[in-house]
Order: sequence, then structure tokens, then C-alpha cells
Amino acid sequence: MQQKIAPSRWYRIIPIVFITYSLAYLDRANFGFAAAGGMAEDLNITPAISSLLGSLFFLGYFFFQIPGAHYAAHKSAKKLIFWSLILWGALAAATGMVSNVNMLIVIRFMLGVVESAVMPAMLILLSQWFTKTERSRANTFLILGNPATVLWMSVLSGYLIHALGWRWMFIIQGLPAVVWAFIWWRLIDEKPSEAAWLSPQEREVVEKQLQEEQQQIKPVKNYAVAFKSKTVILLCLQYLFWSMGLYGFVMWLPSIIKAAPDMDIVITGWLAAVPYILAIITMLVASYASDKTLNRKIFIWPFLLVGALAFYGSYLIGTGNFWLSFSLLVLAGGAMYAPYGPFFAAITDILPKNVVGGALGLINSMGALGSFGGAYIVGYLNGVTNGFGASYILMSVTLLLSSLLTMWVVKSPRALIRQRDDLL
Repeated sequence: MQQKIAPSRWYRIIPIVFITYSLAYLDRANFGFAAAGGMAEDLNITPAISSLLGSLFFLGYFFFQIPGAHYAAHKSAKKLIFWSLILWGALAAATGMVSNVNMLIVIRFMLGVVESAVMPAMLILLSQWFTKTERSRANTFLILGNPATVLWMSVLSGYLIHALGWRWMFIIQGLPAVVWAFIWWRLIDEKPSEAAWLSPQEREVVEKQLQEEQQQIKPVKNYAVAFKSKTVILLCLQYLFWSMGLYGFVMWLPSIIKAAPDMDIVITGWLAAVPYILAIITMLVASYASDKTLNRKIFIWPFLLVGALAFYGSYLIGTGNFWLSFSLLVLAGGAMYAPYGPFFAAITDILPKNVVGGALGLINSMGALGSFGGAYIVGYLNGVTNGFGASYILMSVTLLLSSLLTMWVVKSPRALIRQRDDLL
């Protein structure tokens, strides 16, 4: 019944947030292609500095999560994302104009700072539009901007670097965010009560349902109480380990593929896109089943475990069979992305509205710290060992830890009430 109320929300809100997050992820992930496509040689970047540059984005991303999320929750997610779009588009394009490593270090760090509030702000925005039985799917359509973008970006970046060089790749892929900022401002509404394209009855029904859901969650006194709760601490650790595995994979997959015999940058682009096809499918299936059953847990930990086993399998195979190892990497990519919708829906299921913005910011900042660690350590291990076995082990272990933590902290529907009470 709830799903049939105001169906226009799905085609008015979801495409806009999908495109916006896609542009953010485009400017985040194309660095891996530049690193594999000549930037290191042109700027005399050593393997150690390349690892630092690939991960610096996430360090900037880490520091400004909570203030941005708080602003989005209590002021305006719409305004925050508008200015973020303009700034990150300009910084991404500026990456193509750098002449030395020091400039690149500053830009990569600032790009992370500017984009830091986008993810929690988007999740807060969606929580103001979609009910509990819709939220996993809504979150998934947002986060689909991640694998969907890497899918087409991988192919396009390979061709752009081949035809125009890495500098023009950054410029061409950065400027659309600046243009999109003004489209975002014109098309998005902060909440149903502000949407002129909904009928008065639709606005009233959606707002009423969202308010009734919040009445079932007892408010927490303040951020300090929420941040000290066992649930929030364990969610932070879970997302940190998960992000270590995921972004070690995302940032360095092009380099892993490019190292294979007789591999050029165009073929690398096509092959790097394959895991994200599977990721889109698994994300849609997991989010749909999660909303239907309202059991978030069972659609998170098994996928993370599969990812851990796939990385370990790639380690065992080594360099002896590229295509079998690559197939396991495809499986790992699809498995790691699948739980995103259920995971963030679980957070908003557990936490009351008065602290969910800050808690999302804290959890996402821990994910950013894990992303920094994963991107840096994987790049470092690849450079030191001249191979990928050690990084496969690292990603396998972090995903295994994340899976185990999920079993502990994310409860089944029957245990959810007790979990909420633990926050008080």
C-alpha cells in the first residue's frame, strides 16, 4: 500500500540524486585510470607517492563528514550539495592542469573535503522522502551511481586517455558537475511538503507516514549519547573494514588488470567495467529483497563473506591464470557492492531522526578512513611486492571482519526493538 502512494516520487527524486552521486563518484574514481595511463610518468610520481595520492581524497573526506551531515539534517541538504557540486567539479577539472606533485596533493585532499558531506546529505534527503518499506531501494538507486559510473567511466576513461591524454580526461569529466549544480537546484525539493508537483493529499500522506515511523523510535538525548552506544561504534568498525576492501579494489583494479601481459589501456577500461555490471544486478536484488522482508542483516553479511572468499581465491591462483583470477575479482566486486542499500536502511531503521544525521556522518567518516587505508595500503603493497597477492589477502581479511561484525551488530526484525533500547 505504501509503495503506491505518490509514485511520482520515484521518477522525480531518484534520477536526480542518482546523477548527482554519479558525478561525485566519477571525479573520485578516475584517478586510478590516470595513474595507469601516464600521469605517474609525466609528473615523476613514485609508487609510494602514487599510493598516497590515490588515498588522500579519503583523508579529506574523513574530516568533514559530521559537520556536513549535521548541516544537511538540520539546515539544508539541497543547498549543501549545490555548492559541493560546483566546487568538486572545479577541483576535478583543475586536476588536469597540475604541473607538479605538490599541487596534486592539495587538490586531491580538497576534493575529498568538498565531497565529504554528499553521501550522508543524500541519505538524509532520501529519508525525508521514502518510508521504511521503500528506503533500501531508494538508497540503492542512489548508491548505484557508484558502480554504474565506474562501469561507463572505465570504458570512457580508457578511450579519453588513449586519444587525448590523462589531463583532458580530468577536465572533460570534471566540468559537467558545475553545470549540473544549477539543474540540481532547479529540480530538487528538500521534503514532500515543499513539492508543488505532489497533490496536497499526497504530501499529507507521505509526511504522516514518515512522522509515524519516527514516533516508533525513541529519541536519543544528543550526539554524545548516540556516538558512545555500542551499536554506533560497531557500525563504524563494520563500515571501516568494508571500505578498506572495497576501495583497495576500486582504486587499483585498473593497475591490476593493466599489469597482465599484452594489456593496453583501452582493453583495461573494458575489463575494469565488468565487475560493476554484476554489482548493479546484486545491488538491485539485495535491496528489493531487503525491503520486502525488512530483514537487513541477511542481505549484508553473506555478500561480504563471498567477497572475502573471492579475494582469497585470487590470492591462491596468483598470476598463473589471469582469466580465472579476474573472474573471482568480478565476483568480489559484485558481492562487495550488494549490501549498500540494506546497510544504510538498517542505520535509519535503528537511529532516531534527531541524531541520525550526525551518526551517518560518523559512520561514513569511518568508512572514509577505511577507504584511505585500503587505497593507500593496497597501492603500497602492490609497489613493494611487485605483485598483488599481499593486497588480495588484506582485502580478504577486512571483508571477513566486516561480515563478522555485521552478524553481531545488525539485528533481525524481532531483535530490532531491543537494539533501539540499547541507545537510550
